Amino acid sequence: MDVHYLTLSDVCRRIKSGELSSLSVTEALLARIDALDGNLKSYVKVLSDAALASAERRDTERSDGKPLGQLHGVPIAVKDLLNTRGIATASGTKVMENFVPDEDATVITRLKAAGAVIIGKTQLTEGAFGAHHPDVDPPKNPWNEAHWPGVSSSGSGVAVAAGLAFAALGSDTGGSIRFPSASCGLVGIKPTYGRVSRYGAFPLAESLDHIGPMTRSVEDAARVLQVLAGEDPLDPTTLRESVPNYAAALADQVQGLTVGVDWDYVSTGVDEVVVGTLRDALDVLQELGAEVLEITIPGSYKTLVQGWGITTGVECARAHASFYPAQKERYGPVLAALIEGGLAAESADYESMERVRKEFTAALTGLLDQVDVLIAPNMTGLPPTVEAMSRTVASEEERADFITFTAPFDYSGHPTITLPAGLAENGLPKSFQLIGRHLGEPTLIRAGSAYTQALGFTRHPIP
Repeated sequence: MDVHYLTLSDVCRRIKSGELSSLSVTEALLARIDALDGNLKSYVKVLSDAALASAERRDTERSDGKPLGQLHGVPIAVKDLLNTRGIATASGTKVMENFVPDEDATVITRLKAAGAVIIGKTQLTEGAFGAHHPDVDPPKNPWNEAHWPGVSSSGSGVAVAAGLAFAALGSDTGGSIRFPSASCGLVGIKPTYGRVSRYGAFPLAESLDHIGPMTRSVEDAARVLQVLAGEDPLDPTTLRESVPNYAAALADQVQGLTVGVDWDYVSTGVDEVVVGTLRDALDVLQELGAEVLEITIPGSYKTLVQGWGITTGVECARAHASFYPAQKERYGPVLAALIEGGLAAESADYESMERVRKEFTAALTGLLDQVDVLIAPNMTGLPPTVEAMSRTVASEEERADFITFTAPFDYSGHPTITLPAGLAENGLPKSFQLIGRHLGEPTLIRAGSAYTQALGFTRHPIP
């Protein structure tokens, strides 16, 4: 039996029941990685020996009758900006390529405590910004190698979509869970800011960074988020509120759910195939009992989109102060330009962006008192070509347009779920996102589960 495209939840249940062993599953994925990833380039480092040893321990734990965690025995990949004790964590850079942490990031600790097998560390753009370091051979979209796999969590998206991991962790500062999830046909949850600890994650912009799961099903995303979420004394920005049972939301119906849509916001400058995807998704949700209401997104989102480079540049420059400009020659041009912009930014400009952030967040919170969730695209079109995205990344104006539907919700900290919506006529994944209230992940999981079950989409890019 081919196990690589089973869901994480299904594999976990089968390992716990004894139908499968963690060792056999891990061996199968390592063989698939060996066969495919030489071309796909999703992994920076495959942790073969450590993963096999971990899988053997998980099988022994089961045979000994020990309590089994929510991710017991399942191979999971992690983005290579998350510290892994004794294993290099380069964050996509050359300046950190030999950095070996002496402790795990909190999310890694929690994955291990839940029984996960860490199978490898996935490739990301340099410093988690918009482009890979020039010396890196970037990951390839398994649906079509000529098209963009998303950034910065591109390796995580490719690995999960191609059946090289059952889930992966990504991070999102301006869209980097949502872009690769959308481009690779996955479910991705960007949690409420502070819901998941960032301790041990190298930052792009600390006030915007979110860590979350990327999976092939809503149930899988809920299961991983359950493990990750919760207060962490090592990260003072984490929230103290208790973590609900996310899996309980999977069985809830969407009867009475209210979905807000701003048609001007979601259609201006947006390809018709994307607008059509939103209309189709709303039709499905209405058929399931949801109500659609027209709303207006606070207009200050435009300032946030245009000024995202100021906030990110200033905070990125702080994060790289130990390396830049002392090792400037080891940086790629795109990340270097962001840091230079941050160093040159006026404090008044940064503070102005913070005022707009507060204004937008308050207005959006008020709007979400009127509806349960909002619907929006992830991108203005289907996954663009790699060539087209290289031009977009190089142009500050085009880059701002591209993050219209993502960056505002990093500023506000509201949770989002990206959902696959089948394939377009050209074979590329379609998607959309739902935005929820602060700590509204259960509602997003509820809506996402109902929608994806109704859609019934199960195709994968590589047999």
